[in-house]
Amino acid sequence: MVALAIIRHNYPFSFAEHENNRLLHCYLNPDVKTICRNIAKSDVIKIYRREKENLKHDLKSITGKFCLTSDLWSSPNTNEYMKKVLSFCHVPPPHGGVILAERLLGLLKEWGIEKRVFTITLDNVSYNDTLVSHLKRHPSFRPYLPYGGEFFHVRCGAHILNLIVQDGLKVINEVVYNLRESVKYVRGSNHRKLRFAQCLSELPFLTSMKVRQDVPTRWNSTYLMIEICLKYRDAFSHLSRIDKYFVNCPSEEEWERVENIARFLEPFYDITKLFFGTNYPTANLYFHCVWKIQLRIMEQLEDDDAIIRAMAKEMKENFDKYWEYYSPVLSFAVILDPRYKLQCIEFCYSKLYKQEAISMATNLRDTLYGIFEDYKNSTSDICNMVEVASSSGGLHGHYVRHDDFFGFETYKSQLIGSDSSKSQLDLYLEEARFDHKLHEDLNVIGIGGRILDKFRSSLLPQTAKALLCARDWLCGVPVVHDFEEESLVEDFGNLCLSQSSSYVDED
Repeated sequence: MVALAIIRHNYPFSFAEHENNRLLHCYLNPDVKTICRNIAKSDVIKIYRREKENLKHDLKSITGKFCLTSDLWSSPNTNEYMKKVLSFCHVPPPHGGVILAERLLGLLKEWGIEKRVFTITLDNVSYNDTLVSHLKRHPSFRPYLPYGGEFFHVRCGAHILNLIVQDGLKVINEVVYNLRESVKYVRGSNHRKLRFAQCLSELPFLTSMKVRQDVPTRWNSTYLMIEICLKYRDAFSHLSRIDKYFVNCPSEEEWERVENIARFLEPFYDITKLFFGTNYPTANLYFHCVWKIQLRIMEQLEDDDAIIRAMAKEMKENFDKYWEYYSPVLSFAVILDPRYKLQCIEFCYSKLYKQEAISMATNLRDTLYGIFEDYKNSTSDICNMVEVASSSGGLHGHYVRHDDFFGFETYKSQLIGSDSSKSQLDLYLEEARFDHKLHEDLNVIGIGGRILDKFRSSLLPQTAKALLCARDWLCGVPVVHDFEEESLVEDFGNLCLSQSSSYVDED
């Protein structure tokens, strides 16, 4: 039980030796035999091994394929880790694609699923291309990839979106720099905080007085900084008039440009929240999100503001590099969403490609049938197990601010015909769609995230792996408190109240 508490609550192993913890045990049972930290660690490893065998057994009972995601990152103690759905392991340098591929293949063999992989999702660092290429050529892996491995490699949507928007922000770097320096300035000393609080107190109808600093490498935090600064535009401008040392306040022309930029970036921010969501499925949202990104960029290429046009041009170049053709395997997810099906693909293409839309949607349909036949042949009894049925649940955060789907309900498909010989896929595609407005809360599957905090990073890699995996298998996804995010926000509300009180006292 002590080991389970350590796993669930991220307690240190020394928790077993904490005086009050032992006093509690002795109070409950005076004859208790307390344990040391080494015994607790040993028990954690035993739990991990037991749960691993249980999970292995469960995986063997699953008939279908597996989709993986892998990431490589550094913990605070500079150890490198490859974090995957089923494992969390130490990967010492060098980190070439071939070495990582062999390590990944070894882990898949350890779990007995190396012949049952469908896709792997990776970010866009160069060694991942080498990793994928090596795996697709590997004699013990290549023959088992569905559809010849054409859909094996999926690029991380969140990472691509970050690259696209970061390229756009470079165009307005000077304006963003002034905002960033303005926030830094008002947070720089107690004297400045009090003076800015006085400026804020003069603004009407403010329900919050929190100022947010951004992290330049995370564009969504930059967007939030811009959004909040716009609310306090008059306070910053007033401060620049009464404080000669505040020199980075944007000009009136720059403020107007910032407003246009914020409107442009707002849908990208909403889509980023969907991509980073951990409590709802994202695969069936992928096509919608990427399509909306392309739609926004194409619209802004015609904007009256030259800076906005320049931003859109930079973003389009990166979009074309990574998303010129949406990943077909992820487009299938929206087709298999009973609210949208093939009509959605055709409708979305028609808004972007006009006359080419029908042929593009037809190609995607043919590919779907091809992979369906390949999958059916590779798993002979899969069609007897699969049911196309509706499900209910909660899909939170659906992006609705701009109705890009206006006209979809009345759209008539030119793709779907009839055939005397019909598969389950035929029958599904010909069924009536669910109304996408009436079924916004459709839930397909639940997914989650994993995290290793700075307090676990000092452990041996094998111990960190046992703790993280065991907690995931036993307890599910923990609630994550973003303390870094809290440190970026400065609340001036209390300072404004204290200033008001001091004015009353002086009167």
